[in-house]
Amino acid sequence: MMLAERAIADELMDAEDLDADTYADVVADLAKVNVITMAARPTLDFLARATQGMTRFTLLDVGFGDGDMLRRIARWAQKRGITAELIGVDLNPRSERAARAHTPPDLPITWITGDYADHLAGVDFVISSLVAHHMTPTQLVDFLRAMEGGAARGWLINDLHRHAFAYRGFPLLARLFGWHRIVRHDGQLSIARAYRPAEWPPLLADAGISKARVYRAFPFRLCVERLR
Repeated sequence: MMLAERAIADELMDAEDLDADTYADVVADLAKVNVITMAARPTLDFLARATQGMTRFTLLDVGFGDGDMLRRIARWAQKRGITAELIGVDLNPRSERAARAHTPPDLPITWITGDYADHLAGVDFVISSLVAHHMTPTQLVDFLRAMEGGAARGWLINDLHRHAFAYRGFPLLARLFGWHRIVRHDGQLSIARAYRPAEWPPLLADAGISKARVYRAFPFRLCVERLR
């Protein structure tokens, strides 16, 4: 596949007829992918900088999937003595079921099935991980505007970088670890659907945002952050 242009094919995990148990297996394996690829590191680094001097914060995670990012954040905050009110919102009701099943009851996380636009009020931070590449440019501009208007302290998009090495290497990694066949398929397609660094400034300009930072994070992550 040529990667000069974003792929627009649908991912198998987004199929409406995918049963809840299979979906739970897929997002559980995606959580394992996130561990291997150090997906949480850019988000935790963002929070370490963003919460300096704070003893509590509220955070909304848009498109939480299995909920692994919010679990990492909850434990990160607990270790630092920070009170964190964590909310995950996802359009897919199967995500809420999977996240609840995989989350210890002592973690302070609220799971919601719904539209992110209905839950932005009063939050300090908005984050998303592996969500931006699922959006069309128009949807992504709307998302950027919503985060800019809703997050009192800042926001972070943590997504993939459309890169040939990552695209060719992911199938080898997936076979090595024996991940679900849908993860093997969708993981490579996700890389092909991701945005490149040069594609972000026009999107930010369309959203009316001039102070966001676009940067790469090892390995093959592309992040966009806004701190106030």
